[in-house]
Amino acid sequence: MRTPHRMDPRHRPHDPSAAPRNPYEELADLDDGPLDDFPVEGGGAGQWAERKPEPEWTPPVHRRGGRRRRGRFAGLPLAVKAVAGLVVLAAFAALADRWALLYAEHRTADTLKDQLSLAAAPEVEIGGFPFLTQLADQRLDSVRVTVPDVAADRVSLAKVSATAHDIRLDADGLTSVRGARVPRFDGDVLLSFADLNRELGASQVMFTGDGRDQVRARGTLPVAGHDLRLRAEATIQRQGERGIGTEIGGIRLDIGDLATYRPGTGASDGLHLTPKASAGLARETRKAKALLSVPAVVRRLGVSEAAGREALGDDGKLAELTGSPRFARQAQGLNLIDLALDNPEVLRGLGLDPGLLDALSKLTRPVLADRLSLAFELPEPKHGDVRLRYVRVEKDGIRVRLTGSDLTVGRS
Repeated sequence: MRTPHRMDPRHRPHDPSAAPRNPYEELADLDDGPLDDFPVEGGGAGQWAERKPEPEWTPPVHRRGGRRRRGRFAGLPLAVKAVAGLVVLAAFAALADRWALLYAEHRTADTLKDQLSLAAAPEVEIGGFPFLTQLADQRLDSVRVTVPDVAADRVSLAKVSATAHDIRLDADGLTSVRGARVPRFDGDVLLSFADLNRELGASQVMFTGDGRDQVRARGTLPVAGHDLRLRAEATIQRQGERGIGTEIGGIRLDIGDLATYRPGTGASDGLHLTPKASAGLARETRKAKALLSVPAVVRRLGVSEAAGREALGDDGKLAELTGSPRFARQAQGLNLIDLALDNPEVLRGLGLDPGLLDALSKLTRPVLADRLSLAFELPEPKHGDVRLRYVRVEKDGIRVRLTGSDLTVGRS
């Protein structure tokens, strides 16, 4: 019996009134039988494939390595974790201690600025660690204070540095420090040569060190319209318990290469010709004749009146007389200030201004010494004691070592 032909769904006549057919149903119609009827590739006739069960679906794994990562510190022992925690806490505690220290140093600097009437707040450095435990104990190991510029008498101290030890605080916490008591401290004061050169009355005078206790002064001093070269030496010495003073010596004013003025009443003091000028009288006929024209000067030179008259009339005799070493020494010993009182015309003949000599006669030794004085005295504290230990001249200035005890700061 002939099996009816099964129409291929793809060749069915189209019915316009029918609903659109689902394409997935057409695919299902193509499945006429089980897939098990297909032979296995490579098998013989009659060998059919046995359908294998599909594996159960599992979600994909996207992590690298397919395993969950453990925490970074999960494998560390508990003791190590505890130590790390303590280190972190110690770091925060140290940071808080340093912050409190900086705050205390700032408050102390402002207090000292107000109490000492300073132009600027000093530098304060509190020693010891930790600071908070010292504050709780109301006792500081050390405090170093540096004041860069303090007025004292006629000069400014370049720097004052002092370190206090074992300070006792009068405080209720960090923000309520009422004062402090300083059992002892030590420090030093530097009198800077730069400040001395700038502030002392002598014009254009420079000070330099010359040994452990000597200061040398060199420069110019204006006198009656003339700039005279100044030379002097000062010996630094302590005066009492809180001051230093200077003994000025070797004061000398040079009027070019012609004459030198030394204030005082000694034989070598006064205004005298320089050795160069005295020896040059043999070549400068006009100046030699100005001296020999005054009988009083001739007698002081140890020359007879006859020899003086002969030298004034004969240049050869004049050169022979003034060229002798004895005449040069005698001429150098003449005090020109005394000579100017009675014979001002002689000074003009030597090239000296009589007005300058009048001004020099008023520059006595005390007047010049006062202008070159380096003396000063430390102020006496209201409570406590401050004393000088020693004074020493250094390259940059005069260093004064000091000590103190039983000082109070604030309302302690």
